[in-house]
Amino acid sequence: MRISDTRLEFFVSEDVPYIDLTSEVLGIGDVPGEMEYFSREACIVAGVEETARIASSMGCEVLHRVNAGDRVEPGEAILRMSGSAAALHQVWKVGLNLLDHLSAVATKTRSVVDSVHEVNPACEVLATRKSMPGVKDLLIEAVMVGGAFPHRLGLSETVLVFDHHITFMGGFSEFLERVPEIRRKCVEKKLFVEATPDQAILAAHAGVDGIQLDKVPVEELSGLVVKLRRIDPRVTLIAAGGVNPQNAAAYAACGVDGLATTALFTAKPLDMSIRMNVL
Repeated sequence: MRISDTRLEFFVSEDVPYIDLTSEVLGIGDVPGEMEYFSREACIVAGVEETARIASSMGCEVLHRVNAGDRVEPGEAILRMSGSAAALHQVWKVGLNLLDHLSAVATKTRSVVDSVHEVNPACEVLATRKSMPGVKDLLIEAVMVGGAFPHRLGLSETVLVFDHHITFMGGFSEFLERVPEIRRKCVEKKLFVEATPDQAILAAHAGVDGIQLDKVPVEELSGLVVKLRRIDPRVTLIAAGGVNPQNAAAYAACGVDGLATTALFTAKPLDMSIRMNVL
């Protein structure tokens, strides 16, 4: 994931718009020290590269860091650096906020991915585009660190037809009639449509590339997947709507190719902290 230096500088400037007033008043800014991030709970680490880059940009020396995607145990050092007290304190909270939020997302994601792959190794977990505006890059990086993939990063990629689009086209029948025309138009892209079970049968016969099955109950989905595979073995099937850590494995066991979920983005920040000392 490309996170620019300008982006990281913005994170710092939010927390330190002018000066670190406390370090200035105490007169400790030039005192050399060392700081170490750690978690009080086991987790999958994300945000460590960005925090290390911020530390370096503030004049600190990174002495040790784990890699994004590594699992750390409670108390284990995630990132250690040395620098002036002023620099360490300016890195402190920005880095902590990145680490505890993004690692929480990565940890939650890894748990969901593991549960899904245990029952269906061919099913991928896909993060929707319904993330908090302004932090999409960081959240997508965190879910990828956790083993998932972005479902759709924005409107400029993937042709995904929703019922709202179909309303403007005059109805589902009109859409089906125009499938050949639409496929010619998006010759380098795949044509996906979100559909009800009945619509999905018609869409598979029409030759769409993929069908997103929205809010279909697990007990109904398995049979539907079998029907759709018989109609078109190559069609890609995505289960969406209400997929969460508690039911993801059950959905995956139905034989779909992927699970589209927003649940990965809403992870409670981990209990992380720092150890700081004078050198």
